[in-house]
Amino acid sequence: MADPTIICAAIQPVCGFIYQAGLPAATARRFSSFACIERNHRLLRKAKEDLQAIKKMVRGQVDLETNNLNECDPRVDLWLKRVATVLLDPIDQECDRLMQSSCLCRSVVGFGKRYSLGKRIAELLEDLAGLIEEGNQFKTFASKRLPEFVEERPRTQTFGIEPVLRDLRKSFDSSDVSIIGVWGPGGVGKTTLLNTFNNELRHGAGITRCIALSQHLFKVAIMVEVSNSGTLNKAAIQRTITDRLGLPWNDTETEEARARSKFQLEDVGIPTPDTGSKSKLILTSRYENVCYQMGANQSLIKMEYLEKEAAWELFRSNLSAKAIKAIESPEPNNVVKEYANAIVQSCGGLPLALKVIGSAVAGLTKPKEWSLAMQATKDDIKDLDGIPEMFHKLKYSYEKLTATQQDCFLYCTLFPEYGSINRDQLVDYWMAQDLIPQDPNKGHWIIRSLVSACLLESCGSDLEVKMHHIIRQLGLSLAVQQNIVVKVGMSLAKAPPHREWRTAIMISLMFNDIKDLDMSPECKDLVTLLVQNNPNLDRLSQTFFQSMHCLKVLDLSHTNITALPLCSTLAKLKYLNLSHTLIERLPADFWMLKNLRHLDLSVTKALKETFDNCSKLYKLRVLNIFRSNYGIRDVNDLNIDSLTELKFLGITIYAEDVLKKLTKTHPLAKSTQRLSLMHCEQMQLIQISDFTHMVQLRELYVESCLDLIELIADLDKQKASCLQVLTLAKLPALQTILIGSSPHHFRNLREITISHCQKLNDITWVLKLEALEKLSIHHCHELEQVVHETVNKVENMSRRNEPSSVQRCGRNNGLSEEQQVHGMAEDAYNEYMKGYQNMAKWGQVNGTVRHVDFPKLRFLVLTSLPKLAEICYPRDFPSLEIIRVEGCPLLKTLPVGQMYECPKLKQICGSYEWWERLEWNGREIMENKYFIPIQDEG
Repeated sequence: MADPTIICAAIQPVCGFIYQAGLPAATARRFSSFACIERNHRLLRKAKEDLQAIKKMVRGQVDLETNNLNECDPRVDLWLKRVATVLLDPIDQECDRLMQSSCLCRSVVGFGKRYSLGKRIAELLEDLAGLIEEGNQFKTFASKRLPEFVEERPRTQTFGIEPVLRDLRKSFDSSDVSIIGVWGPGGVGKTTLLNTFNNELRHGAGITRCIALSQHLFKVAIMVEVSNSGTLNKAAIQRTITDRLGLPWNDTETEEARARSKFQLEDVGIPTPDTGSKSKLILTSRYENVCYQMGANQSLIKMEYLEKEAAWELFRSNLSAKAIKAIESPEPNNVVKEYANAIVQSCGGLPLALKVIGSAVAGLTKPKEWSLAMQATKDDIKDLDGIPEMFHKLKYSYEKLTATQQDCFLYCTLFPEYGSINRDQLVDYWMAQDLIPQDPNKGHWIIRSLVSACLLESCGSDLEVKMHHIIRQLGLSLAVQQNIVVKVGMSLAKAPPHREWRTAIMISLMFNDIKDLDMSPECKDLVTLLVQNNPNLDRLSQTFFQSMHCLKVLDLSHTNITALPLCSTLAKLKYLNLSHTLIERLPADFWMLKNLRHLDLSVTKALKETFDNCSKLYKLRVLNIFRSNYGIRDVNDLNIDSLTELKFLGITIYAEDVLKKLTKTHPLAKSTQRLSLMHCEQMQLIQISDFTHMVQLRELYVESCLDLIELIADLDKQKASCLQVLTLAKLPALQTILIGSSPHHFRNLREITISHCQKLNDITWVLKLEALEKLSIHHCHELEQVVHETVNKVENMSRRNEPSSVQRCGRNNGLSEEQQVHGMAEDAYNEYMKGYQNMAKWGQVNGTVRHVDFPKLRFLVLTSLPKLAEICYPRDFPSLEIIRVEGCPLLKTLPVGQMYECPKLKQICGSYEWWERLEWNGREIMENKYFIPIQDEG
């Protein structure tokens, strides 16, 4: 807050006017802006309406031009931005709050605010008049478009690609070339080339970008990876294109419907480029004839192996400082450098081989070590494609691994090409197959070592890794030798023939269209069988497991199976995943799986029973029946105390007394990480502090507890809660959710979903959740505001004691604005010191303490909220990426705009009808940047 003398100096000229006459015109205008604020506000609203009408006319003309791929005239664009800035000014809301706030009638703070706001209104009126006049004078509205259209790709250091990059630029700049083909052996750097070129387009590369954009009116650049398997995954390509364009994805649509035209490019919705379409297609392949077949007849670029100098620099970039020191040692007869040169030469200039082998020898320092490495990689690459010989080079990196690392590496080939691999799932598989000890940390260490060896790659998320398709081919070539059968994502309708099962050690059939496994395969050596994500699979023969005596890992998740065959032969099974299936019950002999350690039955919505079988599986470390139809209904059914090895429990509970038993000192409490409460009759209160013994609880799902009225996440005086995900669904009596002051039990909550809670009308408490990343609210019919907010705390603090003179006279009581202001001046100075002291308490003196609400919120989803009229007051959203609104007819404002910081915003999704109803200033500007139309199902 400013110094008192400064405030008094600011007030005195205005207060003085009330008691004096004959002041200059400038002062009169200043008082008019202060005293006649309501009248001026009405004029401001009228001017805004006039400006909105002119803006609509101008925008319509601009849209006509931009639909023809022209660009808004810079002068018009500047005018529209200025209009948007003016119309986005939150002055209307500030005026409304000013008029509604009783404290403003008698405090210095309010007195000064009225003066400042009145001055702003007067200035804004002048700005609006100028914009109206300027908008009426426009004659031309558009010119040629120069859009930003490129999405950043991963940046990597490049070596020796400048010559081919120049050729690519030249072809791209040519108006006669529509399809450009780049071909060369696998691992030669085609993807790196396109990533580099893509990023040049985004950030500019001298004149190249200017020429390209002046000749070709591009709207968007899309990069799509296509599998090298024999089957084209059209849906995956369509999904990539859809996501890149920001369009909605509909799983029920056919591939043809998504393509919207009839591998042919048209099959995935890409019209064949030609000079008339003003489009460019750059494709890469290992084979020259493929480029010809795709139409790259006018421009074909071959990627050559690296020259000696570039190859050496790339190799050297992967070495450790110690290895480089050994190579560059000035000692006479330095054989290490000779050996290193020989290794580089043996790689034949192939970048992938240089990178992988460089990583493999990165720590070598002794001549003997380098000599052995040279001998292992001495053969040159000779054939055109380079793949077999390159595998010989890459195999050296594989052979440098320990036996355990090698087995873990080969396991990664069981996953789809180009797909990501969940790290935790991978480690679970490895532990179940006894490739590593029962220690997840050991598994994650191996993942890091494979990444360091360039045999795996990190994804954007720390939760996943991926494998370069050439490295995967190396793995597949080695896997075949070890009887590993991989048939992933090949659109198979039938299982592989019997002969492929006989000697198989591991089989992966995930992501196919297999409809049944009506067979009794002979596979006595089979250890891993992965069949997940076959959505049409609904039946296994009763003798399917008949010869699988060695099976340790079985994954049937995300299939439609309704029953599991007799499984007494699966005595060695350690990992079984039946989640997201329609299985109704486990087979009678299930208890015989004495070695089972990991059992996942989550989201099995037809399951009727399980614990009678599970209670005898003493080695279980993971038992997950979270959100299963089967759950614990009686306290005596909680009979799995014998599972002393249990580390992870996901459980569904149907009775409050069972919950009370579990949440006290029950042995299972410490293992509970996912808890689902369903149909708990007569349970009226959930108090999160009661879950103290569930020290690992990460997800709580409460559904159809019809008597639940209140949920309390009070002050956490014990250990910090681990709860990260909360879902509240179908709770018709829920009225209150109370969050204590920090530290509270929801401090680590990242995701909240609230659905079908008809009496819940206040969730203002979400402001306290500083870790919140996703907020989804659906079918809450009484919710009018997501966050109920009043005037700021400073103003609230000054609402004390006796009424003001204006209050004594009534709110308005027929008084003119000038008379009201006179009353304000009478009270202002008397209340000044009180307001000053109160503001000091809030940290507003000598600097403002800024607190950002929703600091980590990334996703906001609002669906079927018929009374929702407001989300919250406008504010900064530093992490917000997506807003989605469906079925919210009364919601006519959004709390974001150009006046507020929202740097990561990507999409605002909603129906056209809803978007047009928004009374949100600057809607058209935001539409061009963020709006994604969807079908409103509300």
